[in-house]
Amino acid sequence: IYGENNSSEFVTKHRTCRRQMRERSGEGDHHEGMSSDDELTLTEVTEFQKSKDNILEDSRKVFEDVHADFCDIRKILLKFQEWKEKFPDSYCDAYISFCLPKLLNPLIRVQLINWNPLEQNFTEMEEMPWFRALEEFSDTKNVSE
Repeated sequence: IYGENNSSEFVTKHRTCRRQMRERSGEGDHHEGMSSDDELTLTEVTEFQKSKDNILEDSRKVFEDVHADFCDIRKILLKFQEWKEKFPDSYCDAYISFCLPKLLNPLIRVQLINWNPLEQNFTEMEEMPWFRALEEFSDTKNVSE
């Protein structure tokens, strides 16, 4: 309903209106910044969780029709490693180090959909399988880049 700018204007107007109502009623125990305006209702929490579950379910289906060799970061990097070892000149001429981020981006993003560093028991990024695969690939013995 509201655009990005309109939404913030709505919130500001809403807070101003609530402040004016408190001033008129003589409510003196309100502490600025301690408003519950930003808290979600049970219905909103339920809707959010349902929407999140739907997105996670859909994300699992993104690569279901892709051959396993092309949706596993470790397998993709293994192919590039083989290319680098067998044909180093061709590999270097293809500027693979510049292509890999764009190639792996969709695979990594799907794995990060549910990642939330603000949760108490979140997985460190360095512990994720895609990160370890990239780390192993970049730590190869014949690093010339």
